[in-house]
Amino acid sequence: MAADEDRSEVFRVMLRMNIHPGMEREFEQTWHKVGSTIVQHPANLGHWLSRSTEEDSVYYVVSDWVDEPRFREFEHSEAHVEHRTKLHPYRSGGSMTTMRVVYGMTGAAAAR
Repeated sequence: MAADEDRSEVFRVMLRMNIHPGMEREFEQTWHKVGSTIVQHPANLGHWLSRSTEEDSVYYVVSDWVDEPRFREFEHSEAHVEHRTKLHPYRSGGSMTTMRVVYGMTGAAAAR
């Protein structure tokens, strides 16, 4: 993405996931398998898993979508219910935040 490129149409979802201690590696492997199918959805722009460096057993998932209606369609689909079912045994809690990307800037290191 070019510097200052307007990304106002992008709908971003951020999940905070608290994972049962000791289950982190299994969760990561399962998330990767599930995430591989999510990025194949025609409305998905990308999907990332990050592990907190400040809190034990806390992960963040960021997922970008072409727009909110297409995300909501996926969110209520059988495929998404199946994904949640696979991840549920690892979770002890969490939350979801949604947002619209206003601007995005690519750093100099990304161009290399």
